[in-house]
Amino acid sequence: MKRALGVALLLGVLAGPVWAKCRQALVLGLDVSGSVDKREYRLQLDGLASALIDPDVQAAILAQTASPVYLAVYEWSGPQYQRILQGWTAVTNRQVLVEISAGLANMKRHPATPGTALGSAMRFGADMLANGPECWKRTLDISGDGKSNFGLHPRDVRQSLENSGLTLNALVIGVDTPATGAGRQVEIAELSAYFQAWVITGPDAFVETAIGFDDYRAAMTRKLLRELETLAVSSLDPAPVASPPRAVISQ
Repeated sequence: MKRALGVALLLGVLAGPVWAKCRQALVLGLDVSGSVDKREYRLQLDGLASALIDPDVQAAILAQTASPVYLAVYEWSGPQYQRILQGWTAVTNRQVLVEISAGLANMKRHPATPGTALGSAMRFGADMLANGPECWKRTLDISGDGKSNFGLHPRDVRQSLENSGLTLNALVIGVDTPATGAGRQVEIAELSAYFQAWVITGPDAFVETAIGFDDYRAAMTRKLLRELETLAVSSLDPAPVASPPRAVISQ
């Protein structure tokens, strides 16, 4: 009887206005540093565009449209280069996903400053989440094909985010080099270990890997499905209702 009453009370809370706002805030940061050539840039954006309209990903995003997923996308390079490609958007139906996908597929590359400022990219994405919609879950997803060599050290940013409540996941991209077989696997394993040690943080954080940019679409699809898994009721904590987020215009 007590258990049934507890479940009923919890369901009542979940049905109230506090919980009707936003299921998950998801920010995707794409690496466009100097190591990413024109072909790889297109594979990355087109891969994300395709992953977002994958039938399984669509089903996961649209599972609870009354409490939608909010999505934002940016690209990053040097310490001073972070460009918003898609401002905060509530994904309430399939057409919204189709429009986001089309926008990414048609996005033109802008000149970016050199360097791989991974820590700065982490800080930028975390600030977007902090100033975005209040949601049950907040997730930052950083894609990268190399170690940080400019700007804030990822270790220091990671430490500052450890108690923030967000989850920071990573998609590590194996560099398209002549290395093959065991040699290439060693390179990817080393980069994955770097992201594991200095980048990811938060509840259920993980590293996904792509075996080169040709594998980016498939890896992004796997990662999105994992990030969008149905939230366990026991993990939800009431959060204040936020005012609607301001629209962000691509720079």
